[in-house]
Amino acid sequence: MASRRAGAPGRGELELPLFPLKTVLYPGGLLPLRIFEQRYIAMAKACLQDSRPFGVCLITRGDEVAHDPTAPPEFSMVGTEATIASWDMPELGILHVRAVGGERFQVRSHRVERDGLVVALAARIPAEPTATLETRFEPLAKLLELIAARVGPHQFPEARAYDDASWVGYRLAEVLPLPLSIKQGMLEINDSDVRLALLQKFLQQQGLV
Repeated sequence: MASRRAGAPGRGELELPLFPLKTVLYPGGLLPLRIFEQRYIAMAKACLQDSRPFGVCLITRGDEVAHDPTAPPEFSMVGTEATIASWDMPELGILHVRAVGGERFQVRSHRVERDGLVVALAARIPAEPTATLETRFEPLAKLLELIAARVGPHQFPEARAYDDASWVGYRLAEVLPLPLSIKQGMLEINDSDVRLALLQKFLQQQGLV
């Protein structure tokens, strides 16, 4: 992907270091990371020091581990802010991080630093309006409760909101075995009922609800 030089943040924009990954992070989701590339260790340290997030975007072409720092992977333009909730360095050069998904954002432009770190100018995407889970989607919430009990609390957000349409949709999208392109589509949808309807259709096809 050709680098576009990002200037100073404009109105409503923020400068955000990016961590492209082969995963989709949703608002409120948990993201455990094992970081060993120096550029991302430095990024994480800076985020901790300044109490600021980094951005997670899905890789659409390329690898997570850089073979050529000057040629970062291609990635989706819609991602999610990630805030480090806890960290540990069990051995020198290996940083374990547990991050939490925040607001979604859209990349407007980006630049590549000398060490290969991608820094974006991004605009936050407004959060979906809070909506109570409709009766027709209650089977999805019940399935999600079963999944949460099975995977354990350490892999699932502590705060539960089974009556919140956005929360249920995001949690199902992250745990179901969907293609990454579909998971990205679930992130980019701005209507919780549309997201739930699509997930319900998938689960019905699989005979799970």
